[in-house]
Amino acid sequence: MKRFPLNGELRSTEPEHPREECGVFATASVANVSVDIFYALRVLQHRGQESAGIAVYNHEGIKCIKGMGLAHQALKNEDIQSPKGDLGIGHVRYSTVGSSTISNAQPFVVSTNYGDIALAHNGEMVNSDKIMDELKKKGWAFITSSDSEIIVRLLANDISNTGDPVRALKNVMSTIQGAYSLAIMVDNRVFAVRDPFGFRPLCVGRTKTGYAAASESVVFDTLGGEFIRDVEPGEIVELLPGEIRSTKTGLAKGRAHCMFEWVYIARADSVIEQKLVYEVRRRIGERLAKEQPVDADVVVPIPDSGRSHAMGYAEGSGIRYSEGLMKNRYVERTFIMPDQSDRTTGVMLKLNPLKSIIKDKRVVLVDDSIVRGTTMRKIVQLVRNAGAKEVHVRVGSPPIIAPCYFGIDMKTRDQFAATGRTVKEIEKMITADSLGYISIEGLVDAIGLPAGDLCLACLTEEYPVAVPGEKVRFQKKLDSFT
Repeated sequence: MKRFPLNGELRSTEPEHPREECGVFATASVANVSVDIFYALRVLQHRGQESAGIAVYNHEGIKCIKGMGLAHQALKNEDIQSPKGDLGIGHVRYSTVGSSTISNAQPFVVSTNYGDIALAHNGEMVNSDKIMDELKKKGWAFITSSDSEIIVRLLANDISNTGDPVRALKNVMSTIQGAYSLAIMVDNRVFAVRDPFGFRPLCVGRTKTGYAAASESVVFDTLGGEFIRDVEPGEIVELLPGEIRSTKTGLAKGRAHCMFEWVYIARADSVIEQKLVYEVRRRIGERLAKEQPVDADVVVPIPDSGRSHAMGYAEGSGIRYSEGLMKNRYVERTFIMPDQSDRTTGVMLKLNPLKSIIKDKRVVLVDDSIVRGTTMRKIVQLVRNAGAKEVHVRVGSPPIIAPCYFGIDMKTRDQFAATGRTVKEIEKMITADSLGYISIEGLVDAIGLPAGDLCLACLTEEYPVAVPGEKVRFQKKLDSFT
């Protein structure tokens, strides 16, 4: 089944790597919070590069600033200094539902008879179309094409009726389905909310002047604070300058943590569900070396995403590790270039081979994943042109065969290299001498959580939440996924 963004638009190109759509931050403090929020967004920049925004509360209400581009481009210094307040939330965005425009940039702010409400959302709803259609029939109007607007409008309506933000949050959580980690301000109160399956990460910790919640624990390292714990699935956490208050909603329905957080999306120095991401990726590489061995001279990562996996592969195989590809970090991401010839040139602008490392060598190229395979083909050819005797590709995730409906920009089956192809056929398509993926069982073992606690839907075609036209996973045993 193809699922289209709410405004009927498709992105002009599909990603070569899985792309996550945003990062969120919320904080309560005894000091002004705008600068801390800005720094937090810079730390979370890898989770979204299309827009950034900050909303801060003071006695005048909620003031919001946001713009397109990276955080330091979207938020100018004078803007960051101007909104004074001791409560605030922030957001960086990469769009998966809704077009890449300023109207869809977050946080969203609405006014109610209770007070202002601001919301930042990480994830994606699976029943957004249904809810929006029902609300439109009742006369509701929507300004944006983002599913996040549905959440903030439902919340505003419920708070206006109940006058109780926590009760309203629980009611909204009972209505919406899918993935959501939320940073929310309701007048002079700030909350962090995680969906009942815990698809996307969310954690809480101390800052120097208060408490905060963030998409990743590494934020607290940068702010000189202390990571405390993950927000539990289905939990509402209220942040105050001197404490955090937890409300267990009773809505938790098991767990379905996105495996791609450990494979690719999160920063390697983050801790998710008590697992250091770097160590998970290194273990993935070690397991990959055991499952997909090859006689070779050098292991070369595809930077930056394949680096930890490649280190693990080198350790597990005993083959020398070397940085054989140098990355130009000032070139735009290749997958957003509209024309294929532009993307081809983009690969060569982005990566340059070290011929002294590659020439006359049997090279193992290691990356975290293959989505379309077009960029991988160009990289293989780049390495061959640098004089490699053989090029063997090893991949730190199993073949992607199904769309993601929970916040990763992989929407249609026809974009996947593994759709209708065997591994040998993909190997031929990318012009590699050999191709090897880690198994699902190997991936689960490397992450170190039970298979039933992970979302593996893009690998198995079995979803933790009911999605029209897709199979539902009912806590199957691990051997059911192989």
